[in-house]
Amino acid sequence: MFFHKQELQFKATPEKPDAVYARKLQEVLGGQYGEITVAMQYGFQAWNSHIPGKYRDLLYGIGAEEMGHVEMLAIMIAQLLEKAPLGITEDAVQSDPTVAAVVGGMDVQQAIVAGAGARPVDSNGNPWQGSYITASGNLLADFTANANAEMQGRLQVARLYHMTDDHGVRDMLSFLLARDTMHQNQWLAAAKELQAEGAEQLPVPSNFPIKKEERSVSYQYLNFSDGKAASEGSWASGPTPDGHGEFSYHDGPTTSAPMPAPTRPDARYYGTTDLPNVVEKMAGSVQDKLHKE
Repeated sequence: MFFHKQELQFKATPEKPDAVYARKLQEVLGGQYGEITVAMQYGFQAWNSHIPGKYRDLLYGIGAEEMGHVEMLAIMIAQLLEKAPLGITEDAVQSDPTVAAVVGGMDVQQAIVAGAGARPVDSNGNPWQGSYITASGNLLADFTANANAEMQGRLQVARLYHMTDDHGVRDMLSFLLARDTMHQNQWLAAAKELQAEGAEQLPVPSNFPIKKEERSVSYQYLNFSDGKAASEGSWASGPTPDGHGEFSYHDGPTTSAPMPAPTRPDARYYGTTDLPNVVEKMAGSVQDKLHKE
């Protein structure tokens, strides 16, 4: 059950209209790591959580908050588009609003399709996709993906912060940056807590019998590049994070196998010069099928 309260979590009032910047904001609304994605991602993870408790409640609570961020950005975009000039261009271009919009960098569909409003698209107008969502049912895998989503989102918001001098827009972005800081830390804390409780461990999924792996290559760093500096990393030597082995470094693969025999397409229909016989066999097959029916 959902309820909506007609107020924002934080102020979202720009100082002046800016259609070009409105298009830029579409990325953190409807892009791969935008607010629509994390809202739906946390929602589906919650709906797919079968066991009540703190982790499911965490997902429900943050998913609902992210829907508020979707609304906040959509309203900001609508305000930026209100009475916005189409772009600073030559008079000859400015006389054609559509051309001016394209030259100025505005998303023309915000005006034509959305009536000077936000759309569920990224900054290039690509529609938001459900395929952006990660909801595997494995909490450690999902919480790790959530931390990445918040990192990518915060990175984009930080870049957008430096693309405007509008104090009203920056105020809103500073709030979103702060919430992304919390959410990054929260998902990392939740992932750590899952492991401490033994609910899930590395490698994910930990309930798969590790002995069924080809264990000889489980912890080998195989360098397939002519760069050598990767050998200096902690992933090239020393204990592994899952506690089940030791890293080792190798230049190239440590395994090889002969190439299998070439595959052969069905000679009845492909790669044959005996076309008359093929046609005759196909016709016979069709007649046999008709008789059986």
